[in-house]
Amino acid sequence: MTISSGHIAAATLFVLGILHILFGVAKFRQALGAAWGEGLVNRFGATDERRLAFWFIAFGPPLVLCGHLAWRAAGAADAASLGLVGIYGFATGAVGIVAFPRSPLWGLVAVSAALIAIGEGWIA
Repeated sequence: MTISSGHIAAATLFVLGILHILFGVAKFRQALGAAWGEGLVNRFGATDERRLAFWFIAFGPPLVLCGHLAWRAAGAADAASLGLVGIYGFATGAVGIVAFPRSPLWGLVAVSAALIAIGEGWIA
C-alpha cells in the first residue's frame, strides 16, 4: 500500500482524536475521579467542570472515527469521501473557532482543509 497525502491527513485526524481523549483524561483527572468515586451514573451534570470534561473527552471518538473513515477512503482512492470528511470537519472547526477563537480547533480546520483539497484534486 502506498501512503498518500490522503493517508497522512487521515492519520493526523485520527491522532488528533486520540490526543483529545488523552489530554482530556489528563486535564480533567480530578473531575473524572470524583464522578467515578460517586458511581459515575448521572454524575457529569453535577458541576460545570464535569460537563466540560465529558464533552471534551466525548469529542475525541468522533475525531478518531472520522480519521479512520478518511484512512479507508484514501485507501480506496475515494476522493469524494475524503472531501466530505473535510467539509464536515472544516464546518465544525469553523463554528468552534467563532465561539472560541483561542482554541486548538485551528488544527481541525487545517487538517480538514487538506482533506477538502485532496478530495478536490488540488493536492495529489
